[in-house]
Amino acid sequence: MKLRQLLLVAGLGPALFPPAARACATCFGRSDSALAQGMNMGILFLLGVVLSVLAALTVFFIHLGRRSARLSDPDAAPTAKPICRRPLE
Repeated sequence: MKLRQLLLVAGLGPALFPPAARACATCFGRSDSALAQGMNMGILFLLGVVLSVLAALTVFFIHLGRRSARLSDPDAAPTAKPICRRPLE
């Protein structure tokens, strides 16, 4: 019952107070203020972080695919360097 009342109040709140429901205090003000420009730069920075992580994951999985294809080919010559530089006695 309490959940139903909470959902009713949450649903009717924006309808009863339309100016407050339009946006947060930062977005509701002037869009050319220093605060809005800083927020836009923060959004762009975080978007850059997300895209760089996705690019790194893509490059990693491409590397894994190429490596597994190279290692599964029986006719290919081994390209790995030996661990030991001098021959064993």
